[in-house]
Amino acid sequence: MLETSEPVLQVQGLKTLFNTRSGNLHAVNSVSFNLQAGELLGVVGESGSGKSVTMMSLIGLLPTPPAEVQAGSVMFGGQDLLKLSQRSLQNLRGRDIGFVFQDPMTSLNPVFTVGFQIMEPLRRHMGMNKSEAQARAIELLDLVGIPDARRRLKDFPHQFSGGMRQRVMIAIALACDPKVLIADEPTTALDVTIQAQILELVKELRQKLGMAIIWITHDLGVIAGIADRVMVMYGGQVVEYGPVREVFANPAHPYTRALMTTVPSVRGARAPKLNVIEGQPPILSQHPIACPFRARCPKAFDRCGRENPARYDVAPGHDAACFWDYQTGAPR
Repeated sequence: MLETSEPVLQVQGLKTLFNTRSGNLHAVNSVSFNLQAGELLGVVGESGSGKSVTMMSLIGLLPTPPAEVQAGSVMFGGQDLLKLSQRSLQNLRGRDIGFVFQDPMTSLNPVFTVGFQIMEPLRRHMGMNKSEAQARAIELLDLVGIPDARRRLKDFPHQFSGGMRQRVMIAIALACDPKVLIADEPTTALDVTIQAQILELVKELRQKLGMAIIWITHDLGVIAGIADRVMVMYGGQVVEYGPVREVFANPAHPYTRALMTTVPSVRGARAPKLNVIEGQPPILSQHPIACPFRARCPKAFDRCGRENPARYDVAPGHDAACFWDYQTGAPR
């Protein structure tokens, strides 16, 4: 998707750290990206790369302390979300920005019915009375494909399967017709069949509602199938960013290339041995002054240990943070 208008969400220079007994952990380091209206942005990277912390930083979901957003701006609706009070953020969350968490069993309150939990944001943010909220809750359960919606409003989370609970979480996130939906690995704990159903549901809802979506995942195959653009994160930084087809066809960062080699293939009579990325993720106890991927990178050279590369333009809308140029096969 090309940027044809003002982004619905604009993040610049976001930095987040955690104050711990053993020192500061620099979890998010100068992250910048834009999200267009109606766009689906995929965010990928291994565990600990900063995907979830980045998105939770945007809307004040991290506990402070130990978390601290040190710098940056998050422009949404003409205001910087990082400068808003907690009360203002609470009013914005659910109404303008929805969030679907990874584990629906721990995200849903076990002592309240599903109907109560869907109706709560409708009554708080939309000013609906009980009957109006109930009617809307039934519509939402129908929308996300839960049969016999009126009866199931009275059920508790433990009475739903894992896939149905995730559909309930999506219904809650969609309740107030948010402009942006952030989905944090919403299909990770589900079996493959249910994953496929949830992905189809998201595609349908995006077409119907036209909202912008940020989809956090480890699964490159999912991103290839549903996203417009992809943001690859490593060591709390954005290492590559651009249109999905462009990035997957011409990956410019060694980490992106390494990630793509780890995707299993079913070609041939015998499955080949799975590739792995040798080495360990970086320790985030120090602010990065060098390339975070240098210890695991086959293209690393002296400059990588002295400087942290800035993002450079690879192609229109496609950039990467690397000193190596794969197009010329030499350092930039």
